[in-house]
Amino acid sequence: MNNGKKLSITQWALEDRPREKLLLKGAQSLTTAEVIAILLGSGNDSESAVDLAKRIFQTYNNDLTQFFNVSIGDLKRFKGVGEAKAVTIAAAVELARRCEASKDGKIPEVVRSSVDAYKAIAPLLFGLKHEEFWILSLSQSSRILSKYKIGQGGIAATTVDLRIIFQKALSDNATGIILCHNHPSGSEVVSTSDKTLTERIKNASNLLDIKLFDHIIVTGETYVSFADSGLL
Repeated sequence: MNNGKKLSITQWALEDRPREKLLLKGAQSLTTAEVIAILLGSGNDSESAVDLAKRIFQTYNNDLTQFFNVSIGDLKRFKGVGEAKAVTIAAAVELARRCEASKDGKIPEVVRSSVDAYKAIAPLLFGLKHEEFWILSLSQSSRILSKYKIGQGGIAATTVDLRIIFQKALSDNATGIILCHNHPSGSEVVSTSDKTLTERIKNASNLLDIKLFDHIIVTGETYVSFADSGLL
């Protein structure tokens, strides 16, 4: 018995300590909570790092897809998780998101097809539970100059300011843009509002002599291209 006191990880059997377990048996032997515990480094005055990690992961229903939507603010609500620990976990989640999104090849620097555009933007939108709207600004040779987040909304909609889109494009001296947003639901249906917004942006881009090449809707591991679908 430990009389209600927290048992320190250093008092555990060597093979049960997450770091030592990784060294002895390899990273694949770790549970997800143990991986998170290593990132945390320590727990709090009533929980070990592993117990705290288990509680954090349970908050996301022990589902990595849900956990991928974790924010620094969310993590800091847990006792014993300060900014440094939260940033470490957020960085690890972002690395995992980018790895997943680019598993079919490196992130392209030049857009030659809708697949290139999807691979370029997917790491930024993968796993999100809310909708975000981005643009890729392109050079004359279709090289990606910048990626800009224009708006963020809820599950189903995002407010987009056309002035910001073209301010960003003009600041890059871009000759073309690609619109990008995600459907958190995974739906591949192009809504009327998606079409209306695209048409408004296309009309404005024609006036400014900035070509609208495509509008990519990220739907998880797949996407919808307006250009490929004949919607431009």
